[in-house]
Amino acid sequence: MRYVAIVLTILAAMQEGKAQTATDSVKQTVNNLFTAMRTGDTILLRSAFSNEAILQTITNAGGQTKVRTDKVDAFVQSVGRPHTEVYDERIVFERVDVDGDLASVWTPYKFYIGTKFSHCGVNSFQLVRLNGEWKIQYLIDTRRKEPCR
Repeated sequence: MRYVAIVLTILAAMQEGKAQTATDSVKQTVNNLFTAMRTGDTILLRSAFSNEAILQTITNAGGQTKVRTDKVDAFVQSVGRPHTEVYDERIVFERVDVDGDLASVWTPYKFYIGTKFSHCGVNSFQLVRLNGEWKIQYLIDTRRKEPCR
């Protein structure tokens, strides 16, 4: 009986120590971004991005398409400001591609402020593995009220 307990303990430890795949690690970085948004955790949020990250949004006003660029630090500050409602961006990993230290992620999303639907669109992430950690280098998204996927 003691032998069985030892073997089960070793097997459990081996399962826990299983290395994540590169795809799993990339998804974890992206998920950290949205967890940080929901919880207002600015440290976790900032840690998801590289120091030189670029944030952009494609907008369309009056039939005119434009690309707006925002600073990561401004985004982090806005998430960290006290707010009563949870920022809840619900994503679906539609595609994750990894080649060495580069990853590309495509995630359709729906964004809620608390329980109220705000907008939807698609996020396109480019991540780079720096010092063994995946960091978001580039994020561009679309935003609209409908149609949502």
